[in-house]
Amino acid sequence: MTLLLMAAGSGSRYGKLKQFDDLGPKGEFLMEFGIYDAIKNGFDHIVVITKKDNVSFLQEHLESRLPTGIKLDVLAQEISDLPQHVIFDGERLKPWGTAHAVWTARNVINKPFCVINADDFYGQSAYANAAKFIKEYPQDNYYALIGYTLKDTLSEHGSVSRGVCMTDGDSLISVDERLKLAQEGDKVIDADSGMQYTGDELASMNFWICRPSIFDVIETEFREFLEDEHMIKTSELYIPKTIQNLLQAGKAKVKVVPSKDNWFGVTYASDREIAVNSLQQKTANGKYPSPLWN
Repeated sequence: MTLLLMAAGSGSRYGKLKQFDDLGPKGEFLMEFGIYDAIKNGFDHIVVITKKDNVSFLQEHLESRLPTGIKLDVLAQEISDLPQHVIFDGERLKPWGTAHAVWTARNVINKPFCVINADDFYGQSAYANAAKFIKEYPQDNYYALIGYTLKDTLSEHGSVSRGVCMTDGDSLISVDERLKLAQEGDKVIDADSGMQYTGDELASMNFWICRPSIFDVIETEFREFLEDEHMIKTSELYIPKTIQNLLQAGKAKVKVVPSKDNWFGVTYASDREIAVNSLQQKTANGKYPSPLWN
């Protein structure tokens, strides 16, 4: 099984590259705890998608820490990485989006894989549940989302964007992207749309279980995207949208698997203290060794 970590963000609201902030008790990056949990649950291939300038640093950093027998690929997400025979000579500064980040790994992944954000902590049970799903559903059209309780994913320091899940039992119907969610009294309100939630809904934190067949789907969507001048200027390719398109076209079944664990992230600089304290507490309680790697 493969774990793919998206680590190409710029950290504009955090103030620096949060993927490489030393949040752990011994200076570990947040992503290292996710990698540790994945390996503990049988994942043997780690793929990290980052910016070109960070590839060598991250390759050396992780190679010196990961156990023997774990395959590591650190790849650069680049604007110039386009489908064969496609030419783009316009101007674009920001990356093509999370679906393109996943597509970057098309040449190194040939088995079921999980996609996560490198700057999020998903909890140990999330990886155990993901591994269980992959083993129980070997079919190529079965995907999954690890879901988290919406009210437990908010920040005390500002509004956040979240994908709110609509489900039928354990089957995903849709993921509605809400851009400015915040707790107000006993409700969670999206200031952008005015939508109100109880907070007990499941939310997507971009922990997806995918199949290699998704690479061809992303490439098709990318080709269509590059033919639309308006999309090129204003939008990105998003992995939740790609999976939702597969679902709506009847080409995939998507299960929602509750994480049964707590999530936390570092969207704002003020979230850092919470992350540091949480990792210290989990280490003190024996959930993680210190240092993390021997």
